[in-house]
Amino acid sequence: WHDVFRRLDLGSERLAGRRYLVGESITEADIRLFTTLVRFDPVYHGHFKCNRSKLAEDPVLWAYTRDLYQTPGFGDTVDFDHIKRHYYQVHTGINPTGIVPLGPDLSPWLTPHHREELAGTPFGDRTP
Repeated sequence: WHDVFRRLDLGSERLAGRRYLVGESITEADIRLFTTLVRFDPVYHGHFKCNRSKLAEDPVLWAYTRDLYQTPGFGDTVDFDHIKRHYYQVHTGINPTGIVPLGPDLSPWLTPHHREELAGTPFGDRTP
C-alpha cells in the first residue's frame, strides 16, 4: 500500500511540470502507466483496497490520465465494464460474491484537462 502511493506521488511530482513521463511525446512509459491509472478508481481503489486516495483526487495524475484517455488510441480502446468484470469476477478470493460495482461515473473522463498547455505533443511531429 505504502509503496503504491509513494510511486504515485513520485509520478505526480514528475508530471506536475511536464506533459509526458519521458520527453515531449507519448512513449511506452506513458502507455504502461496509463494502463494502471485507468484501472485505479474503478478497480484498485476498492477491490485491492488501495484507498488512501482516488486517482481523481490527485489533480496532476487525474489530468494526465484524462489527457491520455482523450488521445486517439487510448480512451477508444478502454472498456471499463470489461475491466471491472475481469477483476471482480476472477479474483474470487478477494470478492467471493462476484459482485461487480456499477460505478464510478465515467463522464468526468471527458472533461477538459488543460495539459495541452504544457510542452509536448502526443505523437511528436506526426500529431494531427
